Amino acid sequence: MKQLVSRLLDWPRQHKMRIIVFTVMMVMILVPTIFASDASHSESAGHGSEAATTFLWIVIILVAAKLSSLVEKVGQPSVLGELVMGVVLGNLVLLGIYFFEPIKDNDIITFLSELGVVILLFQIGLESNIHEMKKVGVKALLVAIVGVVVPFVLGAYIVGPWIMPGLGSNAYLFIGAALTATSVGITARVFKDLGKLKTKEAQIILGAAVIDDVLGLIILAVISAMVTLGAVSIGVISWIIAKAVLFLVGSIVIGQLAAPFIGKAFSKIHTGVAMKFTLTICFGLFFAFLAQKIGLAPIVGAFAAGLILDPVHFRYFKDAKVVRDVRKELKDIHPQKKRKIVEAIDSHSHRHLEDLIEPLAAFVVPIFFVMTGMAVDISTMFDPKILMVAFVITVVAFAGKMASGLVAGKGVNKQIIGWGMAPRGEVGLIFAMIGKQLGVVNDEIFSIIVIMVILTTLFTPIILNVLLKKQK
Repeated sequence: MKQLVSRLLDWPRQHKMRIIVFTVMMVMILVPTIFASDASHSESAGHGSEAATTFLWIVIILVAAKLSSLVEKVGQPSVLGELVMGVVLGNLVLLGIYFFEPIKDNDIITFLSELGVVILLFQIGLESNIHEMKKVGVKALLVAIVGVVVPFVLGAYIVGPWIMPGLGSNAYLFIGAALTATSVGITARVFKDLGKLKTKEAQIILGAAVIDDVLGLIILAVISAMVTLGAVSIGVISWIIAKAVLFLVGSIVIGQLAAPFIGKAFSKIHTGVAMKFTLTICFGLFFAFLAQKIGLAPIVGAFAAGLILDPVHFRYFKDAKVVRDVRKELKDIHPQKKRKIVEAIDSHSHRHLEDLIEPLAAFVVPIFFVMTGMAVDISTMFDPKILMVAFVITVVAFAGKMASGLVAGKGVNKQIIGWGMAPRGEVGLIFAMIGKQLGVVNDEIFSIIVIMVILTTLFTPIILNVLLKKQK
């Protein structure tokens, strides 16, 4: 036994790491299996047991997400690992392992997943600068319009009828609509992981993605009305567009005017970090609620809330403890050195809002990406005919968004913008699901859209990662 232990200790570090990772992954699979019999009786055992089972699901998802961070060792963003881990967990049923299937239908996990993408876009909004985004506003608008119109026309009127003849016109419209989607959460996470959120390309993509989301929802609403009502009036279309524009403009203008007064009022109650956090998170969630109420995606409202909030709105609150401690020790320091230290510590003071949200994001955001991966059914890839059609549709999906990068203007990397707009993610799946619920999208078309979503979701972070690392 001693000789065996001695040999194991002498192994190279890489071999030891592989054994550790393999052991942890086996524990992840075996421990839930051991308790599977208890989990299967959760409904009859009462609410407490059901809640405990949900705790287990959360543990599995978070540990899986952290294990997936190993992809960073080969230069890939962690979001890719989280998506792939979700795909693996969601498709273990193909190997006869059904234990993880209840995760997909767990209402609490679903809620945490939705909260995750809202918090992510709120984070992105906080780290974005509304004045910088205004500078690229026209470019973002052009990128969004081209990124919606070109894929829609290609899918609905050219490639769709050519490669899948004999379908109804509404089916082609839904194929085109699914191609217009952009999953900004995936792209934003790649930029965030690489510290590239301040670049012009990131600002254009984020601005374009919000506009893209609005345009996509308008197209979806119009097509759904055509399917259910048989026709749709200009008045209905105009009202949908007006609601979207009024919300975005109104929320930013009114929010910027109201935020300082709200911050000052609550600071009179308490100036601590807890109040600052509560006020910040409530601001983001309230705008997400408003966006949902007027027919937009909650992520649009969360992003707008993040853009509105600024450190100056919380100037009546206490700084982070580390900032206060450093400031106390600056009294007897030489003025020149003191100025440099103050400049350095001010950057942390201004980032305090982002730092407050970070722990919550670390909890819920990985759940969103793992659950997005679990929604993917790779069994659809086993039909050669469907796979071939899906491959052509995927090429069209990439080409349509790459065209949007061509109108981004000078001084930016058009390839980064095109690829940044490419992932369809959960948005494409939502479009396909609505088409299926309306009876327009059959199982074959749904499988094709799902494969397109898988490929654009998994390949984009890889390619975008390479392009961003090449950029100076």
